[in-house]
Amino acid sequence: MPIRETFWNIPHWAEIAQYVGGFLAILICAIGVFIRVQHWRKGQPERRTDHPGKRLISMIVHSVAQPRILQDTVAGIMHLAIFWGMVALLVGTILATADWDVTHLLFGFQFLGGTAYVVYELILDIFGLLLIVGLGLAVYRRYVARVARLQAQPVARLAWDDVYVLVMLILVAISGYLIEGLRIAVMRPAWAAWSPVGSVVAALFLVTGDPTNRTLHVAIWVFHATTAFVTIASIPYTKLSHLVITPLNIFFRSFEPPGTLAPARHHSGPGVSEWHDFTWKQLLDFDACVRCGRCQDQCPAYASGSGVSPRNMMIKLSSYRHGYDHQVALHGGAMTAQEIWACTTCTACSQVCPAFTDLPSAIVDMRRHLVYEGQIDTRLQDALDKLGRYGNSFGQSERARARWTQSVQPSIKDASKEPVETLWFVGDYASYNAGLTDITYMTAEVFHRAGLDFGVLFSGERNSGNDVRRVGEEGLFEMLLEDNTRALSEATFDQIVTTDPHSYNALKNEYPDEAIQHRPVLHYAELLDRLIASGQLQFSKQLNYAVTYHDPCYLGRYNNVYDAPRRVIEATGCKLVEMPRSREHALCCGAGGGRIWMEEGQVKERPSEARIREAAGLDGVEILVTACPKDITMYRDAVKTTGFEDQIQIKDLIELVNEAL
Repeated sequence: MPIRETFWNIPHWAEIAQYVGGFLAILICAIGVFIRVQHWRKGQPERRTDHPGKRLISMIVHSVAQPRILQDTVAGIMHLAIFWGMVALLVGTILATADWDVTHLLFGFQFLGGTAYVVYELILDIFGLLLIVGLGLAVYRRYVARVARLQAQPVARLAWDDVYVLVMLILVAISGYLIEGLRIAVMRPAWAAWSPVGSVVAALFLVTGDPTNRTLHVAIWVFHATTAFVTIASIPYTKLSHLVITPLNIFFRSFEPPGTLAPARHHSGPGVSEWHDFTWKQLLDFDACVRCGRCQDQCPAYASGSGVSPRNMMIKLSSYRHGYDHQVALHGGAMTAQEIWACTTCTACSQVCPAFTDLPSAIVDMRRHLVYEGQIDTRLQDALDKLGRYGNSFGQSERARARWTQSVQPSIKDASKEPVETLWFVGDYASYNAGLTDITYMTAEVFHRAGLDFGVLFSGERNSGNDVRRVGEEGLFEMLLEDNTRALSEATFDQIVTTDPHSYNALKNEYPDEAIQHRPVLHYAELLDRLIASGQLQFSKQLNYAVTYHDPCYLGRYNNVYDAPRRVIEATGCKLVEMPRSREHALCCGAGGGRIWMEEGQVKERPSEARIREAAGLDGVEILVTACPKDITMYRDAVKTTGFEDQIQIKDLIELVNEAL
């Protein structure tokens, strides 16, 4: 097979213009990227250069294989078709140019010849078709099916940005096939069958004949090159910027546990009051958002009908930062207090984001400013006042914290007075909530029956500060941390266990190792799982209930504890039926991030009520099991307001264990 000519029928002036245009396109693109980088650098410093190898691998995996995008099958296939179609065509263009203007011109040979060229043609034909199918699916989803999460963007110009990107890519793809078809129609090459789409297009031009087809070929070639160069030049200025920004954001993502918040930064006050108070990584986050709306689909605040959308918050933060909103204020302008306080900090948005953006951390930083300015609702202020004065949100004395222990036999050790193997950090709700102390008492009984050597801190314990920190009261968090550190320092223990996922997260991820004496921190589901596996905890009967399990956010998404509670449930003899949304996709109960202390506001349905309806819709399920005192509180209330009291019981994991014993 003879060597083919890359620039068949292309005038010399057009060939030169191609390289000039390509250079200009790359230059304009580079300038745009440089401008964006300069904007990011105006943010506050933040170190994100550790683990370079791990970062590089993560960037490659999530940019190339895109596993998070594929969690939504249809959207994932669409995106991969567009992405790999464009990559293949770009690589194909580079290879063809190198083949003609480097190896052929300088060294007198071409590597794209014979079988290699046949394979090259077939691959590009297939991937070009893949690109068109992907673009067609994108148009259908956005403008025909009108997928809800892609609609109603808060910044009007962005709708045109979406149109621009789709139109330009469609023009590039279709004009490329027209060029190929015209070349085949005139040349009638022997390899034409290896370009099946090109051959079909060529058949359409056979009637026009030569020289018309040659003229058309030059005209469309010039149009194709111009469109491609304009598209490349526009990358940093349009939605196409995610081709550059998303891999960067993945590279610089945090490898800390999701439950580790950065301390408050102080400028004119704690937190973020203006855009330059954000870190450079947060500014990069805002630009990395591709407006896909996956976060919106997962958000409990949005699902409740509050109108608050994490997608829209990211869009507005990005637009605010770029000045598209005429330099409006951040607070009360770009962001409303309602949006900032609606977040439950469940991190569901971050877990599904294909660009690995972290909106919750930005929300906490904005809350820190609102708390500093006193812009919080009265219920939250009351809770914070009680926490500051009494060390708990119930406003009860420290002596009342361990009142529930008085009837426990044998008596529970005071870990501040005698050494224990296991220190039980009980938490506020398990200690003070009258509706939960029966569960707390039951937990102590199970620990005794398992032969655990355990104790509590009695009046020395304070609220862990997990949710205090997430409402933005950093100073109060530090005070609670100091008080608990002092109490822990007076105790001698081998491990800490807690029944509260919120306390678990704070102790495990936000307390310094010195505070917990470098000891392991366990959730009681993990402890029970170990006791059952070792034979230290044995059941005398099988329960045979059909149950479903709710994953608490601070146990599951924050700390990746999914299997231990499920193994405990199955060990009791219960049949576990999974929720439609479970594990990392579990719907938040709505209590996190301090929301349990705040006014509910206008909502159509509380997240806890939606969760109860989900559980009630499972065939044969009679019990909703969870492993968090706040969940028990929320779901016991929701099962009443939804009218499912006779159908679904709300039980703590320890209740199943106790009954099976």
